[in-house]
Amino acid sequence: MKLEKNIETIAKKVLNNEAEAILAAANHIGNDFILAVTHILNLKGRLVITGVGKSAIIAQKLVATFNSTGTPSLFMHAADAIHGDLGMIQPNDSVLCISKSGDTAEIKILVPLLKQAGQKLIAMVSNPMSYLATQADFVINAYVEKEACPLNLAPTTSTTLSLALGDAIAICLLEMREFTSNDFAKYHPGGALGKKLYLKVSDIYPNNAFPKVQKNATIKEVIFEISSKRLGATVVLDEKKALLGIITDGDIRRMLDRYTDLQHIEAENIMTNNPTTIDIDEFAVNALIIMQQKNITQLIAMKNNNPVGIVHLHDLLKEGLL
Repeated sequence: MKLEKNIETIAKKVLNNEAEAILAAANHIGNDFILAVTHILNLKGRLVITGVGKSAIIAQKLVATFNSTGTPSLFMHAADAIHGDLGMIQPNDSVLCISKSGDTAEIKILVPLLKQAGQKLIAMVSNPMSYLATQADFVINAYVEKEACPLNLAPTTSTTLSLALGDAIAICLLEMREFTSNDFAKYHPGGALGKKLYLKVSDIYPNNAFPKVQKNATIKEVIFEISSKRLGATVVLDEKKALLGIITDGDIRRMLDRYTDLQHIEAENIMTNNPTTIDIDEFAVNALIIMQQKNITQLIAMKNNNPVGIVHLHDLLKEGLL
């Protein structure tokens, strides 16, 4: 019990330490930050993000975030830069350099080369008096009083703060560009995230057979339609093929509990009126939300207010939306 309590105490101390650093950084957001973001917004080239050690890892993550939110970016390791990778930087690019101390050997070699080439330099640094800070065109204050590491050595709070500040820059740029979910979908076409942003009901329902019966269909016809189309339900239509209702497996079970003589029962006698529908132009993820809210597994797909098919929960599971 004592060990568990000690673990809990340590974990809370680390999280509080990092949270306090982020909150303190929020108070330092000012003109320098605004100028840096405005410069990136107006870039005609790309934002090259660099660093050494753990800062390089943070730089790689931020490159992914910037690219996915509309700011063309690439990663350059500061150590590799002085061994040939400087060639990736184009005349219209700018460089964001992440460093806690701002005085590492690689940074001191890299910065003069960047200045000589004419690239604008943005520093994200904890020490405002460091070599990097004094040489940069824009300085983003990433000051941390101490690391979460009790030895004050392992990069913990400093890397968390760098990541948070990078995210803040990315979201500022996103909002200033009026970046929409449709724009986001262009950069995330794969996986569940992308599908939530672009996959529509119209992409799914045609893959299923369309179970449907007339309102005067016999129980035998209803059961055959449900079982043959394998969606656990059938739509019920009137003489003009307009939607009247839906019959599910559950309706069949309830019918068997209620009736003993099934000879004269027709589809309209056991159907559920006013079934839940969704337009084919709706996003598939909205179909999932409706199913979860109503605790159902089928939705009738509608086109111009006419039923054209059924979307089943299994279709959405297959697409990885859940």
